[in-house]
Amino acid sequence: MSREPHANRAPRERVIVCGVLFPDFPEETEGPLTEARGLIQAAGSEVVGEGIFQRRQKAIAATLLGSGKVLEVKEAIDQYKPDAVVVDNDLSPAQGRNLEKAWGVRIIDRSELILDIFARRAQTRQASLQVELAQHEYLMPRLRRMWTHLERTEGAIGTRGPGETQLETDRRLINKRIHDLREQLHEIERRKRRQVVSRAERFTIGLIGYTNAGKSTLLNRLTGSDVLAEDMLFATLDTRTRRWKLGDGREVLLTDTVGFLRRLPHHLVASFHATLEEALNVDLLLHVVDASHPDAPDFLAAVDEVVLDSGATHRDQILVLNKIDQCRDPLHARLLARDRDEQHVLVSAYTGAGVDELTSLVADRLDRRSALVEIEVPFTSGASLAILRQAAAILDESHDAVRGTLLRARVPDRELGNLRRRAGPNVVINVLEPAVERYYSGDLAE
Repeated sequence: MSREPHANRAPRERVIVCGVLFPDFPEETEGPLTEARGLIQAAGSEVVGEGIFQRRQKAIAATLLGSGKVLEVKEAIDQYKPDAVVVDNDLSPAQGRNLEKAWGVRIIDRSELILDIFARRAQTRQASLQVELAQHEYLMPRLRRMWTHLERTEGAIGTRGPGETQLETDRRLINKRIHDLREQLHEIERRKRRQVVSRAERFTIGLIGYTNAGKSTLLNRLTGSDVLAEDMLFATLDTRTRRWKLGDGREVLLTDTVGFLRRLPHHLVASFHATLEEALNVDLLLHVVDASHPDAPDFLAAVDEVVLDSGATHRDQILVLNKIDQCRDPLHARLLARDRDEQHVLVSAYTGAGVDELTSLVADRLDRRSALVEIEVPFTSGASLAILRQAAAILDESHDAVRGTLLRARVPDRELGNLRRRAGPNVVINVLEPAVERYYSGDLAE
C-alpha cells in the first residue's frame, strides 16, 4: 500500500527584500541589501527576486520609499507571489500600515526581522525574557495597525467603543507585561552582578565583535569547549563563560556573547543591557573581527560604537584579526589595525594559527597585573602545592631540606589574599615585586 509523500517540516517562507539607503549608511562591498539577505537566511526564510533598493536623502513620511519604488515592489509581488516583504529599515507604524495597504502582503521591517532571529536563538531564561521585552516594546506603538478591522467610523451608530476598548485593553496588558518582564530581568541582572563580583579574584576576558566574526569558534579553540559555532548571523545569543588554561598553570575566565550589528535597534540594545554588561565588564576585551570580510572596517566601527555607548572604552583591548586562513594577503588584514591604539594579532580560530601568540599576549597582560612572589611549601603540604601550581605561573622551583619546596612565581595581584587562604597557614608567601598595573576597580555590586 503506497503512502502519500508529505513534508517533514514547514516550507520556508518566500520573501522579497527592499530598502532605502541613506547617505549615512555604510556601503556594503558585496552590494546593497547583502546583510539583509544574510539576516533573512538566519531567520529560516528564502529571498526571491533581486532585491529592490532606493537611494534617498530622507525618507518619505507616508511610505519610506518613493511612489515609483512602491509600484516596483508591487509588480515584483505580483510576479513572485511572496509570503511577505522584508524592508531593511525601521518603519513607523503609519508607514507599515500604508505599505501593507499598497502591497497586500505582510510587511516585516528590520527590527522585527532581528527580533525574530533572536527569538529563535534564545535558549536561557534571561535571553527569552530579553527578547520578549524587546518584542513588546516594538509592538506597543503598532497595536492600532493590528486592530484595523475594529477601527470605528466616526459618528456611525453601533460602531463606537469596541475597537478602542480592545485597543486600550491590549495596551494595559502589554504595559503590565513589560513592567513584569523588567522586574524579572532586574532580578536576573542582580544575580548576574553577584556572580561577576564572585569572580573578582579571577582574571576575566570578554569576546566581542560583529556577528559571525568567529567568536564562538575561537572560544572553542581556546577553552576546548563545544559551544554552537555556525557560519550564520547571530548563532550565539546567550553569554557563555568558560575556563581558559594559558599553558603556564594559570586559568582565566573567557566570556562569549551575542554579536553586534550595524544599525542594531536601540530598544534591542536596551533589552540586552545585562548581557552586554556581563561581557564588557571584564579585565580585558578581545575584539574579534573577520579580517577576510571586505566590510571589516565598517564592522570594527559598529562594534566600537556599541562599546562607546556602553561606557566600556577604558577597558584594555586586543584586536584579534580572525579568519586569516581565508585572507588572500595577510598584509591587507594588518591594515585594519592601522591608526588603532591596541595591540593586534592575526589568528585563525578554525586552523589554530596565531593562537599561541594570542595566548602569549594575554599571559603578558596577566603578568603586568601580577606580583612576583616567593613561596615556601612544606614537603607535607602536597595539596597546597597543587593549588599553587594551578593558580600561579611558576617561574622557578627548587627544594630545600629545611624549608621544603621553594617557588618563584607570578600571582595576579587580587588573587593573593584568596591564594593565601586556600594554600593554608603552613605555606609562606612573600611579595618580591608588586604588580606593575592595577586591576579595573569598578564595582558592579549593588
